[in-house]
Amino acid sequence: MKNSKLIFLIICHTFLYQFHSAQAITLTFGTEKTSHQFYSNTKSRGTDIEWINVNTAPDTWSRCKEELVCTGKPIGVMRSKKQYENFMLHVEWKHMEPGGNSGVFVWSDAIPGANNRLPNGVEVQMLDLDWVKLNTRDGVEPPIAYVHGELFGVGGVETLPDNPRGTRSKSIENRCKGRGEWNTYDVVCVDGVVKLSVNGKFVNGLAKSSQKKGYLCLESEGAEIHFRNFTLVELPGGITTAVQIAPLIK
Repeated sequence: MKNSKLIFLIICHTFLYQFHSAQAITLTFGTEKTSHQFYSNTKSRGTDIEWINVNTAPDTWSRCKEELVCTGKPIGVMRSKKQYENFMLHVEWKHMEPGGNSGVFVWSDAIPGANNRLPNGVEVQMLDLDWVKLNTRDGVEPPIAYVHGELFGVGGVETLPDNPRGTRSKSIENRCKGRGEWNTYDVVCVDGVVKLSVNGKFVNGLAKSSQKKGYLCLESEGAEIHFRNFTLVELPGGITTAVQIAPLIK
C-alpha cells in the first residue's frame, strides 16, 4: 500500500514538473487584430499571437518561414498566452500523414487531463480523410462526417450541436481536401455559439457552450500537421458569468 502511494506521488510530481516546465517555452505565430483594425482603413498589421507550450516536447512546434509545423508527438497542446471570448478565426492547415489527427480548441482551460493529455473546451476537428479507411471495422468505414470539421465540447464542456452525431455536431457537406493539400477554416465564436466554414462555405455549428471564454489551444495528436495564415479578429465582449470563463493560468 505504501509503495502504491509512493508511486502515485512520483507520477503526480513528474506530471506537474513537466507541465510547469513546458509552460515556460513561448513561440509567436499568427496575428491578432481588434475589430476596429479589421474594419477600418488602417494599415496596422495587428499584433503577434504568443503561444506557450503546455505539455509537449521542446521540438514539437517550430516555425518554418510563415508556417507552423507540429510533429504530432507527444500528444498535447500549445496554448495562447491570453484568453479570448468573442472572435473570428481564420486558419489554413494540411496534414502530412494518412489519417492525421489534430484540431483547435476554443474557450479552453488549457489544463491537460491526466489520462488523455488534452484540455477542456470546444474542439474544432482537423482529421485527415484517410482516417476512415484506416479505422474500418468488419468492412464498414466510419462516416466521413467524423473527419470533416466536427465540433464538440470536451472535458466536461457542454454544447448544443446544430447537426447532431451524438453529442457532437457533424458537417452537412464534405468539403475537406486530402493529405498534403491546404484546407481553410473560418471559425466564428460569439456568446457560446461556434460556426465553422470549410474551404469557403459554412457547414457546421453549435450553440450554448457552457464555457465561452478561455484560451486557444493547438493540438498535437500523433501526426505531423502544418498551419499557416493564422489570423484572429477580436470582437466586443458579451455578458459572461464567472462560471462560463476558464480559470486564468498565472
